Amino acid sequence: LSRQQERHYRLLAELQALVKALPSACQQRLSYTTLSELALALLDGTVFEIVQGLLEIQHLTEKNLYSQRRQLHSEHRGLKQELFHRHKEAQQCCRPHNLPLLRAAQQREMEAMEQQIREEQRMMDEKIVLELDQKVIDQQSTLEKAGVSGFYITTNPQELTLQMNLLELIRKLQQKEAEKK
Repeated sequence: LSRQQERHYRLLAELQALVKALPSACQQRLSYTTLSELALALLDGTVFEIVQGLLEIQHLTEKNLYSQRRQLHSEHRGLKQELFHRHKEAQQCCRPHNLPLLRAAQQREMEAMEQQIREEQRMMDEKIVLELDQKVIDQQSTLEKAGVSGFYITTNPQELTLQMNLLELIRKLQQKEAEKK
């Protein structure tokens, strides 16, 4: 046996051992052939580097999106406080007989602002979901082009779960490889 074949068999054996920890429904979908093809794709270490790069990009994207959402939330809190203080000032300067009218107008203004805030948050959340969906597609495409078995562009929940499990297997193997060095 060549060193390459020995490494392939070792990776395959490690993959088979790792698969046993997965839910049985997933185990059934990971055939010997799929695992063998995955072990072959992992031989030269390039896929480990690709997965590491994709993980780093994903983490940066998630951090950035979280930061954008937090920033929007902070802006909204500032707008609400500003409006509250403006309303309070107006009420203090208002003549008592005009107060009910002023409060009704302020209530409408507050409701309109809250509606606008909800809409902006909804749009931000949609943007986040779309951006994360695009990252998944980019990852699927990259891994498919790298020849990693089981990866192709899909939105099918079962296939996505399988791909996530494959990524987890690759990550665990990567950690084992790093521990040996």
